[in-house]
Amino acid sequence: MTISYTSWWSCLLLLLMPMIFHGQENLTAYWQPQMALNYRVSNNYSHNFSLAHRSYVIEDGDFRFKGRQIDLVHFSKFNVQDNQSVSLGVQYRFRNIFDGKQDELRLTQQYNITSSPLVVRFGHRLRTEQRILKNLTIHRFRYRFASDFPLKGEKLDIGEPFLIASMEQLLSVSKGSSPQYDVRLTGQMGWKMDRKLKLLVGIEYRMEDYTFATPQNILFLLTSAQLSF
Repeated sequence: MTISYTSWWSCLLLLLMPMIFHGQENLTAYWQPQMALNYRVSNNYSHNFSLAHRSYVIEDGDFRFKGRQIDLVHFSKFNVQDNQSVSLGVQYRFRNIFDGKQDELRLTQQYNITSSPLVVRFGHRLRTEQRILKNLTIHRFRYRFASDFPLKGEKLDIGEPFLIASMEQLLSVSKGSSPQYDVRLTGQMGWKMDRKLKLLVGIEYRMEDYTFATPQNILFLLTSAQLSF
């Protein structure tokens, strides 16, 4: 199964451009590099630690580069079957040091199931979150459908690329506020550098509060390094 890199990126850009330019007056863009460490404790239990930094590239329609936040995240993952897992996570978002806004503590509960009928692997993820701020707790419910596959052959070997694509729907509710509905579309290309290291680069488009008259359009440039033991 050999797929052209250019074809996939072209399709993704064609999909995103009408949505982006339609709402470019309220477009925000970020660059978000991330480092992740996966540590396997046993066959059924593993840890994930990650550190991400989000910086503005476009804010209020103007080009600028400045930091917005740092996210420190930990997940404990329990495999309940070969293709199913449950996870518990905790995240702390450092925001106050950048713009004076509140830091955030986030608790996460997650269920994930995958299937691989052919070369492509499909994944369904259900996630609930409690975003805890000083005077407010936001409850968020998320569903993500994702797929990934090698871009050369039927098996991912060292030095070869792979593609990850996903679509996610989110619902946020809090006391005294109307429900907020978001959607996220993500495409990333990765390379398996060796047995432990993967590098990824991609883009993500978010439409936040899309039932509102003027939804927010957010674009991410994503870069990440994943190290597994």
